[in-house]
Amino acid sequence: MSTLASQFDLLSRKADNKSMTTDTAKERSGLRTFLIVWAGQLVSLVGTSLTAFGLSIFIFQETGSVTQLAMINLAGLLPRLVLGPFAGALVDRWDRRSAMLLSDLGAGVGTLALVGLYYTDNLALWNIMLAVGLSGVFQAFQWPAYQAAMQVLIPKEQFSRGSGLVQLAEALGNIGGPVIAGFLIVAGGIGLIFAVDVITFLFAVGTLVVVRFPRPAESKAGAESKGTLWEETKYGFTYLWHRHGLFALMIYFAMINLAFGFIMPLFIPLGLSVAGAAELGTAFAVAATGMVAGSLVASTWKGFSHKIAGILIIGGLLGVTMVLVGGRASIIWIAAIVWLAMSMIPLMTASSQAVWLSKVEPDLQGRVASVRLTVAQSMVPIALLLVGPLADNVFEPLMADGGGLADSIGSIIGTGDGRGYALFFSLLGVVVVVMSALAWLYKPLRNVEKDIPDVEVFTAEDETAEGLPDASASTATEKETDELAIDLDADVTHSPAV
Repeated sequence: MSTLASQFDLLSRKADNKSMTTDTAKERSGLRTFLIVWAGQLVSLVGTSLTAFGLSIFIFQETGSVTQLAMINLAGLLPRLVLGPFAGALVDRWDRRSAMLLSDLGAGVGTLALVGLYYTDNLALWNIMLAVGLSGVFQAFQWPAYQAAMQVLIPKEQFSRGSGLVQLAEALGNIGGPVIAGFLIVAGGIGLIFAVDVITFLFAVGTLVVVRFPRPAESKAGAESKGTLWEETKYGFTYLWHRHGLFALMIYFAMINLAFGFIMPLFIPLGLSVAGAAELGTAFAVAATGMVAGSLVASTWKGFSHKIAGILIIGGLLGVTMVLVGGRASIIWIAAIVWLAMSMIPLMTASSQAVWLSKVEPDLQGRVASVRLTVAQSMVPIALLLVGPLADNVFEPLMADGGGLADSIGSIIGTGDGRGYALFFSLLGVVVVVMSALAWLYKPLRNVEKDIPDVEVFTAEDETAEGLPDASASTATEKETDELAIDLDADVTHSPAV
């Protein structure tokens, strides 16, 4: 019987090797597809950043109004806030590649409209808002579809690195866009920027045309969520509400986003209180490279073994950097601290993305990602409404020479123009540190990685392969069975008589 055992062992090894070869080939194919799409989205992000920066300069130069500039930004944001959850539910219904194609093509139509309006000399605030709003409608589909596609293209152990690459693309887009836009404005004005943006979206569309995404298999939760569009949209909120750890993670990042919503408008006045415009621009450009450095680390590093701990530790350190920014009236100091903060953000975000990709079923990724994005972005208008009155009417007067806090806190961080902004900055940092500590004390969030099991990422193709083997597999199996039968007969023939 030893021959029989060895035959079964041989067949088992063959099956395991064949399975490993198939899995490895599938992983390589998925990674190759992801890198092709990532390259297209990188170029598209540069184009989007080009238009956003160039359009901001154009509008401010034409109108001299910060209010009108804010109106344009709001026109792009509101459609994403209103339509985001519905877009996520649709992404889960559709092929993710088709959703990304729709997003890129729709945003491209908005840019083409700007090109036409500019070259016919009809560019005005109202039609710019319409074009930007149209792009915002289609951009609501982009991030949920991209997030959902990552899960079926990248092996689970590479989730952190894949998320780091996405962060790297965003960082390069945010830095490269304004730099390139500065040259293009001089060379051909805003019209040339619009034209280049059209070329970038065509490149992104081209990368999506040449690839295919695996379709995720239907999970039990996905089957339970089926219904009308409204019911499926609502399920994204219900899903998170019943998973307290994930819900807490979403709220934590929403609060971080709220803090940054306050911080971003304070950067310019705080910087201008200690440096000129040229020095400020140089300092911020240097500081922004911190995000590129952090993204490079995130894209090559496996990530924290305990990702929630890593997220909250970095969150606390970000709060410390915010406190330090307000500590000295020096542009070099501010640039150095901001560089440090920017380098940590990609590590934090990549770890968060890895958790979401590991814990949420593939056929629910779209709507869950949309809910997360909607909740996070909804914090920005709140901060924008409050930051001006608080900074100008509360903190600046308190830190003015002879102000209410001039003799106490003023003796530490100084008094005069901009010191109120610095105090506001530092207090926001204290809030972030405290919030990170409280988040760690919340057990469902702290233990989310072990309390919620990792999902198994299956595609429809996997299910088909398991249920109905292909012809080549059947042929191989029959051949191996025939070989086994021959050896079994030989073993019986030569066995001793009992």
